[in-house]
Amino acid sequence: MSDIKIYQTRLFQNQKKKLKKNQIRDLDKAINSLTKNPMQGQQKTGNLSKVWVYKFSMVNQQNLLAYLWDAKSRTLITLGVHENFYRDLKKSIKL
Repeated sequence: MSDIKIYQTRLFQNQKKKLKKNQIRDLDKAINSLTKNPMQGQQKTGNLSKVWVYKFSMVNQQNLLAYLWDAKSRTLITLGVHENFYRDLKKSIKL
């Protein structure tokens, strides 16, 4: 398997900066898991049809990670809890 590149949007970078070390550890585990198998997430429908969302636990709280993927890369779009996640996701992406 060739090297897979991980890209981050500015929104994702800003959200990650606000996390504590133990939260970042859980996030990194989720990202590593997606790097190996990007189909673990769920592909959205409608105007978010290119976006995949992965649900994972971060310090005993369920979080969602929105991403795009192809064979050579993963693009991390946004991160958050379920409340208003999809509304904010629609505002932040332009597909």
